[in-house]
Amino acid sequence: MTLLAVDTALGACSVAVLDGNRVLAHRYEEMARGHAEALAPMVEAAMSESGLAFKDLDRLGVTIGPGTFTGQRVGLAFMRGLRVALNRPLNGVTTLAAMAAAAGDGVVAAIHDAKRDEVYLEVPGRLGPAVMDFEAAVALLSDIAAPVVLAGTAAPAMQARLPGSILSDIRQPDALWVGRLAQQAEPSADAPRPLYLRAPDAKLPAVR
Repeated sequence: MTLLAVDTALGACSVAVLDGNRVLAHRYEEMARGHAEALAPMVEAAMSESGLAFKDLDRLGVTIGPGTFTGQRVGLAFMRGLRVALNRPLNGVTTLAAMAAAAGDGVVAAIHDAKRDEVYLEVPGRLGPAVMDFEAAVALLSDIAAPVVLAGTAAPAMQARLPGSILSDIRQPDALWVGRLAQQAEPSADAPRPLYLRAPDAKLPAVR
């Protein structure tokens, strides 16, 4: 199965082209902003390196969040456009699941700084993506008997509070692992939607 995957949802922009287990092309660059300008050239370069034409792709993959409002929408809009143009399935993967997959086997917790003393947390197979305050995440992970491998920007702070935990070097999602997870899932018949774990900050004025 050939697949193009992208991630723009958090602090990096990445693209991967896979053919089964083979990585045909991979681009990864950490960035706080500028995802919209970087994505298309990175996709073009990766597709050129892979030797595939867009019509050769069997499936597409993209991160759906949690992430920044703009970052999530950049990747989703781009890949939803390709989904329509190519008539190919587009599978959505959470940023946290992608980081957890990259961090290794065993019990892995992807824990990412969500600001306001909160974190995004996912423990694949045990807890789906959620937002909570840091102390609640400490309590939740402390109840897991097995050693926990930690990924994400809040992982170092969590390791300091979680005896026996293992700190991985994964801090951002990578399209390489988005692609691998998207390959393993059943093809999606619907276009993925952005995953927002918080209500928007902007509110409509109260009705008088």
